[in-house]
Amino acid sequence: MSKLKLATVWLDGCSGCHMSFLDMDERLLEVAELVDVVYSPIVDTKEFPDHVDIALVEGAVASVDDEKKIKRIRAHSKLLVAMGDCAVAGNVPSMRNPIGPEAILNRAYIENASAQQQIPCVVVPKLLKVVRPIHEFVKVDVFLPGCPPSADTFHSALVALVTGSPLDVSALTRFGA
Repeated sequence: MSKLKLATVWLDGCSGCHMSFLDMDERLLEVAELVDVVYSPIVDTKEFPDHVDIALVEGAVASVDDEKKIKRIRAHSKLLVAMGDCAVAGNVPSMRNPIGPEAILNRAYIENASAQQQIPCVVVPKLLKVVRPIHEFVKVDVFLPGCPPSADTFHSALVALVTGSPLDVSALTRFGA
């Protein structure tokens, strides 16, 4: 039997979920026996594959680039997992919502710049008016709340998803597993 293809994605967030994922330590070897990581910020692949069995997505949707990415990810993934509070509810990235993207950009690139005071239009993607969780753009199959979810939560969830075992996310997060 071939291994399932796993992707991990980082949208607008802090990378804390990926750090917690890596905190599985030696259990990563167990997970590696079950899946092939085909896309992730921790591997060198640049393009999201055409077929992924499980996609773990960290971060909220804050830019037009994030929106395009999450739609591509959903279209090419059998199972999409929102990992962490930013993906689940918007969390910290959505704190800019009451202020708006224009005020944020002006503060960062005009008011606080000592040289070349201009808002970038090439490297920085166009920001959406509001930051939103990924389920407001695409169907999410599993929600793993937490800021970040613990390594134990990641391990238990991945093993359950890969083996088809029952997954009780409320028990994982309630008891800090």
